[in-house]
Amino acid sequence: MFRSWRLDTSEQTLVLAMRRGRLPSVVYWDAPLPEDEDLELLREAHAIDLTGGMLDENPDLSICPEATRSFPGQPGLILRAENGESLLPKFCFFREESATGNGLKLVYENEEGGLLYSAEFNVFEDSNIITARASLTSDNPVHLNWFAAPVMPAPQNAEEMIDFSGRWCGEFQEVRSPWHAGMRYRENRTGRTGHEHFPGLVIPAKGTINTRGGAHAFHYGWSGGHRMIAEELVDGRRQVQFGHAARMEFKAGRSFHTAPLYMTFSNEGINGCARSFQRHLRKHILKFPDQSRPRPVHYNCWEAVYFNHNLPELKEIASLAAKLGAERFVLDDGWFGSRDDDTRALSEWEVDPRKYPEGLQPLIDHVHDEGMSFGIWFEPEMINPQSSIYEINPHWALGSEDQILGRDQKALNMALPEVREFLFERMSKILRDHPIDSIKWDHNRVLPMPDAAQTRGSYELIDRLRAEFPKVEIESCASGGGRIDFGILQRTHRVWLSDSNDALERARIQHGAALFLPACVTGSHVGPRVCHTSGRTHDISFRSWIAAQRHMGFEMDPRELTDAERETLMKVASWWKAERGWLMKADILRLDSDDPAVLAELHISEDGTQFVMFANKIDTSGQIAPRPLRLSALAPEKTYIIDLVNREDLHSFSRGEPHIKQNKMTVSGRYLMSYGIVLPWSFPSQCWVVKGKLAE
Repeated sequence: MFRSWRLDTSEQTLVLAMRRGRLPSVVYWDAPLPEDEDLELLREAHAIDLTGGMLDENPDLSICPEATRSFPGQPGLILRAENGESLLPKFCFFREESATGNGLKLVYENEEGGLLYSAEFNVFEDSNIITARASLTSDNPVHLNWFAAPVMPAPQNAEEMIDFSGRWCGEFQEVRSPWHAGMRYRENRTGRTGHEHFPGLVIPAKGTINTRGGAHAFHYGWSGGHRMIAEELVDGRRQVQFGHAARMEFKAGRSFHTAPLYMTFSNEGINGCARSFQRHLRKHILKFPDQSRPRPVHYNCWEAVYFNHNLPELKEIASLAAKLGAERFVLDDGWFGSRDDDTRALSEWEVDPRKYPEGLQPLIDHVHDEGMSFGIWFEPEMINPQSSIYEINPHWALGSEDQILGRDQKALNMALPEVREFLFERMSKILRDHPIDSIKWDHNRVLPMPDAAQTRGSYELIDRLRAEFPKVEIESCASGGGRIDFGILQRTHRVWLSDSNDALERARIQHGAALFLPACVTGSHVGPRVCHTSGRTHDISFRSWIAAQRHMGFEMDPRELTDAERETLMKVASWWKAERGWLMKADILRLDSDDPAVLAELHISEDGTQFVMFANKIDTSGQIAPRPLRLSALAPEKTYIIDLVNREDLHSFSRGEPHIKQNKMTVSGRYLMSYGIVLPWSFPSQCWVVKGKLAE
């Protein structure tokens, strides 16, 4: 039996082909094909030749490569019977299900019966995303060691791949690795998405840059540990596998599912992939409680007071934050139990009567009187051994009694219904008793071992709270950016990208994250004058403009600000509020700077009528004068009016007369993309902001 299927958007075509009833292979995934393309011919043309030292038939690189069919690389499924015996299924076509014109589901049955494998694909034209998900059902309980989402081939015209490393206060660091025979294997076994290995991969064709060329990209939307395999077989074929981290299912089961694998191809450079992920998140994943509400400017009190909660001081800080432009006040860690430091009280979730003798309401009333809404911090999935809850229920903790602690805490076992019920009762009481519009949901330690049931339990608790309190927004934080993925963002509305408020580090982190995250979900705060995580000091203008490139907020003690600093911060916040209506819906496109000291981005409205370019100077340039910075994604034959927004940041060392220093410019899109903008000279740790719009 031979069959072929195709999935299309206006920018890509994916063709699946099955031979002799076996699992299908992807025989084409690239630029759009003509509607009348002969798919059966493509299946035949896709076959590679045979020569000495090879089998008499090339084993299929299918959507779930099978060891039992002589596949020489990493299989897509590793399974054991309940008694520990290895299982080697051989899947054969069973049925096809197509719910809509944009979806395809293929079901295969093990030749010996007892197992069903399903692969489901969905196409999203408005974001140019294809999702792929696999499921497995068994008549008898089986142990799952490894299960890949539908496996995709990697392009032969790529010389390298880009994946992501990181650490606390240094997330989203790009790692470029060459393709060669063998395997690029990355696995995060921390039990959360992880600072260390963000579940994403970009494969650019040879010569591709941000703004031009072909690229394939992937993101695995799961908030627990994950595994990525990028393998080149000895015959030259390449495969990409994503799935949960191996051996995360501790119990035998009859039903297993991968998370969605989000995939895209673009012929418009790496930016085309970034645009697709950003738009898909905005259009199909995010569910804001009030779509019409502008994204509010946050104020978070953590780096102002830490655990030292004092009502008169917090009221003073709240009043100053409101004057700076804050619209939401978030009360961070330290408001509950006997929480005077990070060694105690996690899981108690009752207001501390020592710090708040009249409860939280006096502070909330003051925050509301200042025109701000009120948010609060929780870390629901964690427990301190030094807590009243742990003393009663030590068995609620995940892992062994003698495990290594992290931040003096253990993880609660979220697979236990009684744990989720307890957390729901404590958290819902706080939310019912107080007018709270947002939660900062933290996760400050890795798990003692990866466990898929932990992630499913956390999802269930969040889903239940969302259903009970649909108007409450949730921010995902995990020591900063340790839990950022499309799985958690189906349930939350903002991510705390990093615990680092160092503007220089933030510029780098935000630039990497832009390959997947739009501005509207990416929290970025103006930190203290001296950064608490790096010890560096940055000018208030640089700190403010870095925060203004994402979902803006403040996180310092506003009493430290000088009058001049206060004026600058208020000016930038006011600019951000005036622009956020379109800016929070814009595509973030990374520019290819000819000066490695400059990280530049173009934030362009979806209709292309306006944009802002942010040029972040992160180092000293090798040359004296700034190189022209070319823009992207403009209409070449149309005319744009551009203007330098922050001229007040010009230094006296900038003595020349580039036109944009003093005047607006009206030029063609072709000029801006071919030659670019000559910006004024600047020291490192400075940002130039250029606003552009189509001429009437």
